[in-house]
Amino acid sequence: MGELVLAEGGEFVPPGAKDFFLPPIFGEVTKPMVLVVLSVIIIAVFFLLATRSFKLVPSKFQFIAESVYDMGRNSIAREQIGGKDFKPFVPLIVTLFTFILVNNLFGIIPLIQFPTMSHIGFPLAISVLVVYPVYHFVGFKRHGFVGYLRNQLFPPGVPKPVYLLLAPIEFFSKFIMNPITLAIRVFAAMFAGHLILLVFTLAGEYLLLEAGGALKPVSLLSFAFAIAMTFLEALIQVIQAYIFALLSASYIGMALASDH
Repeated sequence: MGELVLAEGGEFVPPGAKDFFLPPIFGEVTKPMVLVVLSVIIIAVFFLLATRSFKLVPSKFQFIAESVYDMGRNSIAREQIGGKDFKPFVPLIVTLFTFILVNNLFGIIPLIQFPTMSHIGFPLAISVLVVYPVYHFVGFKRHGFVGYLRNQLFPPGVPKPVYLLLAPIEFFSKFIMNPITLAIRVFAAMFAGHLILLVFTLAGEYLLLEAGGALKPVSLLSFAFAIAMTFLEALIQVIQAYIFALLSASYIGMALASDH
């Protein structure tokens, strides 16, 4: 890891965006691509093992799986979509939460140490290719083409002249910015968090190996900050996965709602 920051002459070169673009492992396959596939395998195996034999007194696997499902079903889907419509969307919400969570947690797992969602393409693909089509599709299906556009662009109770300004803003927000901001939230958090961890870890290594004798003890402080930031990053990773699933459910709920 020190190779990232040690230039010729032992000068410290701080990590940056370039360190997120890893060389291919083989062919055109990169580490983030492998991690995405690995996350799917981990999630599938976990739920298969947790649900293969339900017990009245649940095992640890079963308890964790039931807790995750209950949170996705009741705390997110039911609350945001509504008691009448939420059930068909529970698998999607639970999948979004677990998929984002596992790929975020890769950033603090030893040997892996790379949050997949720090590459903007992955959260953007989930947002634009999965969440965006789903909530607009169900909205058009529920209200019809004209009815859905009217519901989204022309909220009731607004003076008609104001619609000339409000409707374009609503269109830009609902049909363009929502999927982009949904992706940017998790990307920015994972990118910034991983960069901070790199700075403290590599700075500590540099101070320990290259700095003068008086500065070497400072490396301990840098490593201590790295450890503290790792725990904080773990919390942020969970929160960001929750927010992604929560906002996705919220968009579906707003698309299905009769009122704006």
